[in-house]
Amino acid sequence: MISVFKRKKPEQDAVSKSMMIKQKRYEALVYALHGDLFRYAYWLCHDRQVAEDLVQETFLRAWKALDSLKDEKAAKAWLITILRRENARRFERKQFDLVDIDTTPVADKQSLGLEQDMENEWLRRHIAELAVEYREPLLLQVIGGFSGEEIAEILDLNKNTVMTRLFRARNQLKEALEQDKNARGRCNG
Repeated sequence: MISVFKRKKPEQDAVSKSMMIKQKRYEALVYALHGDLFRYAYWLCHDRQVAEDLVQETFLRAWKALDSLKDEKAAKAWLITILRRENARRFERKQFDLVDIDTTPVADKQSLGLEQDMENEWLRRHIAELAVEYREPLLLQVIGGFSGEEIAEILDLNKNTVMTRLFRARNQLKEALEQDKNARGRCNG
């Protein structure tokens, strides 16, 4: 009997060590990517509490599937993909009453001044008005810092399609800016 207990102890030590390694990997992911995930979640839902819930659910699913993440360099894309799926599940589980509300920008730690705040709000509003097919790749590039290839993988699209959508999104924002400048010029002069 004594030999049976001695054989199990090394196995238990190996399991404990494996759990500690998994815990450290997980904590490193949360620490490094929580802010990026929250910003992206907020852009998706425009609600701080819902964004926090999405990020929490994302990290919960990430913990359960952490062993499937083989390449640490792919962690951000992996987590963004999980977050996008969590956001989609949100609509599968619950039917929301849709109402028109003004979006509230995420407050920065330091105020950039009224003019900068107005420009940021203008940009947020116009990005939010883009069609989802253009808005999502743009947000993944600007907020997530992903390359065209990474965005293609996350959205399960061809890279050329992603690049075209990014080009069109930027052009739509440029046109909106030009229209606003022209409208201001007519009003002021």
